[in-house]
Amino acid sequence: MTAPIADARPGDIDYLGHLSRDSERFLEVLAHADPGARVPTCPDWDADDLLWHLAEVQWFWGAIVGRGLTGDEDAEDLHSTGKPSRPGGREGLLAFFTQASAHLHSTLSSTAPATPAWTWWPVDQTVGFIRRRQAHEALIHRLDAELTAGDRTPMDADLSTDGVDEALTIMYGGLPPWAHFAPEPAHTVRVETTDTHRSWLLTLGQLTGTDPEGTHYDEAGMAVSSSDEEVASGADESAATVRGTAADLDCWLWRRPPTGIIDRAGDPSVLERLDQTIAAGIS
Repeated sequence: MTAPIADARPGDIDYLGHLSRDSERFLEVLAHADPGARVPTCPDWDADDLLWHLAEVQWFWGAIVGRGLTGDEDAEDLHSTGKPSRPGGREGLLAFFTQASAHLHSTLSSTAPATPAWTWWPVDQTVGFIRRRQAHEALIHRLDAELTAGDRTPMDADLSTDGVDEALTIMYGGLPPWAHFAPEPAHTVRVETTDTHRSWLLTLGQLTGTDPEGTHYDEAGMAVSSSDEEVASGADESAATVRGTAADLDCWLWRRPPTGIIDRAGDPSVLERLDQTIAAGIS
């Protein structure tokens, strides 16, 4: 295997290390699980469906990076006609996941983060985005596997903090180029991690617009800014707060069960609006 190329930005999380460890744990747990066991966090899936899902995801992104794909048409062709069929039986699924996961890690390790690559996020079309996204994909589905098997283990606090940031700033708060966001300045929420001491200020509002496929949106949305200094200086004037450990907040945002209590305080109507904003979850 080619030696990993270090991310040029010092202090970044070791996404490749987390991707490898969480993928290995995912495989370990599901290899010993009943293939027909239901996944409590994804009720439509059994254990083998979960195994196939992450295998397919990791194969896809390994192909995107490995083949140097950068255009929408290339990605659409890969998704519609280039994907392999689901293997039959547990052994075939385990073998396919092992191969796909190893290929993804190898291609990400040997490709510089700044290398152009197709992603679904128009703001960041680089391998670095895929490194980050796939580390969090593996973490959340590792948790799904553990919940399926009844063998939950702790989530890394730093990676979970980054997961909260990704969920808030991209999954919920990222604004596509075609969308318009109308903020409601009085509807602000401070989200804080109690163990890693990070915070994000959310301004709730309404997102409208029509995407390139012609689908019109008119739904609750949010804008996000990370401003830890306001908390330290006492300048924060948010209408409500949501506080918990990084892992619990990451689980909350991904609609997975936290292990501890998430503290909610402030204006009940603002907290209700926040609940409406994240009610659909992350697809």
